[in-house]
Amino acid sequence: MITPKKMSLLALPGAVFACVFMPAVFAQNQPAKSKPVFIDQGWSEEDRLQYYFTSQGSAAMSYDIFVNLEVANGQELFRSDNNVARYGLVPYPADAKYNSDGLAIGLTKTVVKDGRWKGEWVGMGCALCHNGMLQYKGTRISISGGTNGTLDILAFVAGLDDALHATLGDPKKFDRLATRLGQHDSDTRERLRKRLEADTAAVDGYTSVLSVAPNPVGPGRLDALGLIHNQVQSRWLGVPVNWKAPLAPVKPSFVWNIPQSAWAQWTGVLSDPLMRNFGEVLGAFARLDLTSKTPQEGLFDSTADLKGQIVSESLLRRLAPPKWPEDIFGKIDREKAAKGAQLHAELCAGCHSTWPHRWSEPRLEGKRFIENAIVMADVIGTDPTVFRSPQFDLLPTAIPGPMGPHLAPPNTNAVLMSPAVMFREIQQTLFNNAVAKLDLNAEERITAHGYSPFFPDPTDPLPVVGGYKANPHEGMWASPPYLHNGSVPSLYDLLLPAPQRPKKFYVGSEFDPIKVGVDTSGNSGKFLYDTSLTGNSNIGHSFEDGPRENGVIGRLLTDDERWALIEYMKTLPNEPRQITAFGGPKDPVLAWQDKTFYHVRKPGTFYGAPATTAPASPK
Repeated sequence: MITPKKMSLLALPGAVFACVFMPAVFAQNQPAKSKPVFIDQGWSEEDRLQYYFTSQGSAAMSYDIFVNLEVANGQELFRSDNNVARYGLVPYPADAKYNSDGLAIGLTKTVVKDGRWKGEWVGMGCALCHNGMLQYKGTRISISGGTNGTLDILAFVAGLDDALHATLGDPKKFDRLATRLGQHDSDTRERLRKRLEADTAAVDGYTSVLSVAPNPVGPGRLDALGLIHNQVQSRWLGVPVNWKAPLAPVKPSFVWNIPQSAWAQWTGVLSDPLMRNFGEVLGAFARLDLTSKTPQEGLFDSTADLKGQIVSESLLRRLAPPKWPEDIFGKIDREKAAKGAQLHAELCAGCHSTWPHRWSEPRLEGKRFIENAIVMADVIGTDPTVFRSPQFDLLPTAIPGPMGPHLAPPNTNAVLMSPAVMFREIQQTLFNNAVAKLDLNAEERITAHGYSPFFPDPTDPLPVVGGYKANPHEGMWASPPYLHNGSVPSLYDLLLPAPQRPKKFYVGSEFDPIKVGVDTSGNSGKFLYDTSLTGNSNIGHSFEDGPRENGVIGRLLTDDERWALIEYMKTLPNEPRQITAFGGPKDPVLAWQDKTFYHVRKPGTFYGAPATTAPASPK
């Protein structure tokens, strides 16, 4: 367990942090050294490199210091392949164009050319979390746009914090850092020390305050919404009491078919891809100004790189889901899969679409989108903790601080206001400021917004509806463990009645191609997932006898039926390079005309939740 260090100036009163766990390293087995196998998902090697290392504007700390920083308890470089692999990052060879220093996938260089943050920063890109690597019997299978199920991001940041503190406190470590950077005289070393102190304070504030939770979340998960709130409304707003414990860890979704989908996040609250990605970087170490007096003085500036985000989004628009590699994981039983297809149509297809999918009505420029099912939390019955996030809190519980004079009526100079409303207004203003600097023409702007900048209507109540999005099923086999919080280790366990699922299991890095999930033996990963802890429940989405209520969504399955469904899931997608046409096919299946389609907006398709209602209180 990592010992909490002296808190930065961002710290809240010490009593708040009594009896908490700080992140610890739950080391996965070291990845195989062999070159990974790349499944054909329609991307070239250059496409992958561009996705891996394109900056989205994250600026965690000085790039040169990070590249030359030692681990806390030795002289190995912190960014070395062996060290970062301990935290579940995926090492990658140096590339002169995209990755000159040979950083792990998803670690990026953010270059700020002018202003107060001028310089080079190391940051976190989309691929850090949204890129997978499956391991099976010594073979590594790269899943572009998949889920990094081995990444323990909080442990990684905590280890970085330890390394920074150790370098500040150990003259020999500091001397070696200065020597690597070619800084030999007293003046340059003093400037280096000041930069190191600033970097340490920034990272320590995240580890010691913003990300503190009662339980370690482990690999492949993060309370993204909670951490975005803490970064924006506590850290950068300069109001420490707005801090909220990040209690709802979720696993990052796979991102193929996401640009083509009506909704992107698990909670189905945002459709504009540029706004979604902007929100992501606010929680991933972007720097922003929410305290200057006026925009002329820098108010609403940020390091967010929308150009980089547009590049990444354009790549994802032509990314195909991965096809099951039969030469590695074993042949698919086609007869059994055919039976599974029938069961899928009966039990799953109302929520989870498959090729050629169900499509929305035309949006801007006639573009259609895959219409995802949005299922009320009290219908699907899965862990509802995410809806306790401040971003769903409509009660006046946040202090606007220096934002007060800049908020729109009726919240101008409010003493207290809703965290959800305040965040939306701050995010929108920051976003508009960043977009204005791009100088896009009308067509570029509408394309960047995913053809939906004004859809749905701003008065639409969906952002406060407690509903989960059902992802399309293509390639879902490649992103275990399952449910939004990663609480079910395999597809087989997901098809069991919820009370029969494992209540504790190890999250391993080895793939299980039989149950289609993660190794739970403890041989390839030592993090013990406990479903009794806050945010970790594996209830709901249950197939069992009895009335369809309280998370029971289907009848009890026989074991043969479970195996047939699993075999069918292996067949999705049924063709390599099955890239969904962005904007919809020529002759789409219209979601709202499909009588089997489940959606909170479609009356009669859900029990216990009439259309457009606000969420029930989480149970």
